[in-house]
Amino acid sequence: MAELAQIFKQIIKSTFMKKFVFSFLAACYSTLLLAQDETKKVDVNINTKGDSWYASPWVWVVGAAVFILLLVALTRGGRRAD
Repeated sequence: MAELAQIFKQIIKSTFMKKFVFSFLAACYSTLLLAQDETKKVDVNINTKGDSWYASPWVWVVGAAVFILLLVALTRGGRRAD
């Protein structure tokens, strides 16, 4: 029984067996993915006129302007004027 366990461990460790097991599992997964039901319809509602504050373009413009002002203020803040 111990010899059988050692043989099994050697088979598992071999690269050929690892490749075979990986290929077998990949084939099983691809079969499962192809077997999915394709009759379901997905209804996606893209509504940009909703209550989302981040969907407004002016928010992004103001945010970018504040970011640029902060970036300029932080990069010029270390210099001394003589």
